[in-house]
Amino acid sequence: MSFPRGSSARPSDTGLQVGTAWIEAPYPVLVVDRHGGLVRINEAARLLLPDAASGDWLHERVPSWLSDAHRRICDGLSGTGAGPATGGVRGRLLEAHPTKGDDGDVVWWLVDQTDRRFAETALLDVRARSEILAEVSGSLLSTLNVGRCMEMTASMAADHLAEAAVLVAPPQGRRHPLTFARRGGPVTQAVRQVDVSAVPGLAEALQGFPPVPARWIDPSTIPDWVIPDGFTSPVGSVIVTPLPGHGVPAGALILLRSSTERAFSENEEVFARLFAARAGAALSAARLYTEQAAITATLMHELLPPVLHHVHGVEYAGGYRASKDHERVGGDFYDVHPGADSSGETLVVLGDVAGKGLEAAVLTGKIRNTLHALLPLAEDHQRVLNLLNGALLSSHHTRFATLVLVSVHHGDGRTLLRLTSAGHLPPLVARADGTVEEITTRGTLVGALPTVEARTVETVLAPGETCLLYTDGIVEARGGPLGDEFLGTERLKRALAECAGMQAEAVVERIQMLAAQWLHEGRHDDMAVVAITAPRASSLTTGDGYGRYGGRNT
Repeated sequence: MSFPRGSSARPSDTGLQVGTAWIEAPYPVLVVDRHGGLVRINEAARLLLPDAASGDWLHERVPSWLSDAHRRICDGLSGTGAGPATGGVRGRLLEAHPTKGDDGDVVWWLVDQTDRRFAETALLDVRARSEILAEVSGSLLSTLNVGRCMEMTASMAADHLAEAAVLVAPPQGRRHPLTFARRGGPVTQAVRQVDVSAVPGLAEALQGFPPVPARWIDPSTIPDWVIPDGFTSPVGSVIVTPLPGHGVPAGALILLRSSTERAFSENEEVFARLFAARAGAALSAARLYTEQAAITATLMHELLPPVLHHVHGVEYAGGYRASKDHERVGGDFYDVHPGADSSGETLVVLGDVAGKGLEAAVLTGKIRNTLHALLPLAEDHQRVLNLLNGALLSSHHTRFATLVLVSVHHGDGRTLLRLTSAGHLPPLVARADGTVEEITTRGTLVGALPTVEARTVETVLAPGETCLLYTDGIVEARGGPLGDEFLGTERLKRALAECAGMQAEAVVERIQMLAAQWLHEGRHDDMAVVAITAPRASSLTTGDGYGRYGGRNT
């Protein structure tokens, strides 16, 4: 395509033909000869370059980026297919597309890319902020530790939003937990009594009210306690935004920029609120988890079996394993209630509630609390069992339980046991000579029938002898060489016989190890075991004076 040259630039008879469509093109169009002279410009070009006219030199009317691009084409340093030149003209971003004629003239088509570049920049900015918000959500929700979550919030705010950030948590009494972060610096935490009203909008943000616009905050009024250590420049711009939580505010975030940086824009204020919304949700979730964990730990402490030790010279040891490895409580339980002094009896209880898991554990907690309330009546096992039975029958629970009560008294060189079973497996006694005796106490379930029928049996432990209480999870542990055989009472007795003379804690460990080895990794019921070991004499002989006492019904 060719166009006539402007006569003011040079003779017009070399004839670059220009049609009407070119003159009325919506884009600014410049026709420039090989020497850099303007030959023709259309109406759109006159609006863009009002001082330009045919015959002018190009470099006098356009920015250097365009005149340099024209010179390179005319000098053969770049072809017309090398791509457009790009630069600014009077605040607009233009792409200059060259078309070279046969006679050496170049037609420059100037396409305005300002709006497109603005849209691309805005899109990149949105993508970058979306990536930041995704990183914030992923990082903050990966921890349920409140302190760590506060540190990460302040640190990421300083890295992505401002030069420094201060997270102000809800007050603890009269003091506020504070987290300070500075870009490139360490994150520090403190708990201080501060005047939140000294920071415009902070008191309102801590109550969950909308943020105060940054332009309303005078940076010179910011108190010193807000400035992180190492932030030496004067504060030039401030954002105060709430951290929305689940129903209650999770705190407030203060963002700081120095006077050497540009002030926060409205778009950055909006982005700061989006950041704060995600941080507030993560902090609220972490605090909720912490509160629930504390409540659970408190309740769990009451449900967990106690740590046993020596009581009035007698050794006590217990072991418990829930039916699932990730659980800590279940339907088996035990307790040891020491007497007021050595002349009184110590009550040992081991039981098994029907069922597993938390629901069974709740009932074990009720049984343990009820038995604790019945301790003044512990001398009469039958009465204790009937009162417990009545309490269970009158509750909303439909589960029943088996248990065994053992009253232990040590005095005059012997350890007397009174044992009463309520539907539970018979206790076993490992005698000093290596034999194992089964105590024949019997009784009915608790919580199933209007009354409990039970028989109490007395026995005496010689020094070093052990009475073992256990739940059905021990003898019904399914495994062995073929994987489907019960451990059984006989194997338990043989293992207990090997424990003759051992300490109570060692006996419990041996029985638990036996059950674990028998199970391998198979499924199992709750398992509980308690060992009661009589005090050892300073020296033992065959004539030590302690014979075996057979069971006596009462």
